[in-house]
Amino acid sequence: MKKICPICKRPLFDEPLVKLENMPSSAQGFLTEEELGRDRGEELSVYQCSGCGTVQLACAPVPYYRKVIRACGFSQEMAAFRRKQFAGFIRKFGLENKKILEPGCGRGEFLAIMNEMPVSAYGIEYSGAAVGECLKKGLRVSRGFLEKGLSRVPVGPFDAFYMLSSLEHLPDINSSLDVLKDNLKPEACGLVEVPDFGMILKRGLFSEFIRDHLFYFSKDTLTKTLGINGFEVLSCGPVWHDYILSAEVRRKRPEDFSVLEKKLGDTASAARKLLNIYGRREIAVWGAGHQALAFISVSRIADRIKYIVDSAAFKQNLYSPASHIKIVSPDTLKTEPPEALIAMAGSYTGEICALMKENYPGIKVFVLTEKGLEASGTV
Repeated sequence: MKKICPICKRPLFDEPLVKLENMPSSAQGFLTEEELGRDRGEELSVYQCSGCGTVQLACAPVPYYRKVIRACGFSQEMAAFRRKQFAGFIRKFGLENKKILEPGCGRGEFLAIMNEMPVSAYGIEYSGAAVGECLKKGLRVSRGFLEKGLSRVPVGPFDAFYMLSSLEHLPDINSSLDVLKDNLKPEACGLVEVPDFGMILKRGLFSEFIRDHLFYFSKDTLTKTLGINGFEVLSCGPVWHDYILSAEVRRKRPEDFSVLEKKLGDTASAARKLLNIYGRREIAVWGAGHQALAFISVSRIADRIKYIVDSAAFKQNLYSPASHIKIVSPDTLKTEPPEALIAMAGSYTGEICALMKENYPGIKVFVLTEKGLEASGTV
């Protein structure tokens, strides 16, 4: 049975990239003396997705994957790095006095630093013990995890978020990011960091593979993963001695289609204006392509069109869908000439206008432009 990528739902390549024997079953499974006799190493197989290209393990997550366990709180260098990074992030995106969420905040190692900034910082964490420690430090944290069942984080929605070395632990990244988006404002930005697989591969660091990390992202695959899940990647590159891949993101916004709505209204108005000029006199259209068919239908002018001209023989003597206008050959312009013609044939419109000028000079020709329907020769 094919192994399927949880991110893009495409199959993984059949053969693993590498198999590692006698690997630790987790990075946090430290043993008591009594447990030593029962512990065994295990095989770790690393695969790549045939679709999005993400490198990943095809195994169950460690039992504690919901809990964030960090040792970075002991590093003064890391704390200094985060202060500088957070300050720049807040300044760049204008987040002063805004609400920022850290999913998977652990014992508040980074949340305490963010709390020093001129923002309202909040965290969620699955471990009850870790939440208790955060609360003792005066941090605003609630218990939760980014998975189905968590609907709203208290005090949300948030203006921004940051996820630091947690995405690679999540067995269902898509669902987790969906829950995250439900707690963000439409224009929210974010900071997402993962171990840099590009560096791992370049340096041959096989020791970076561990069952705790289900996914291994390059710049390309991290960008794809975030894009699939509705985030636009604004920047992405290595930080912290190249061990970390850091991406600044923003929630994708729906495209602005107002220009199409305006164009629809303007087109219909231009068509009605032209028809009013000609009164009940006959007008034809040249072009039975999709542009002309849509123009006639949405402008609701089918009852005023004498016929549609098209050079394609297989369309002639048939009728247009929706508007039900007969399609005829160019010869009809001689036998049953209209008083005006609208040329709508995409990139062939210019050729049609030249042909009309040469062979049918008595028929006024109009072309649809951004300004409306204009007489051929003035465009």
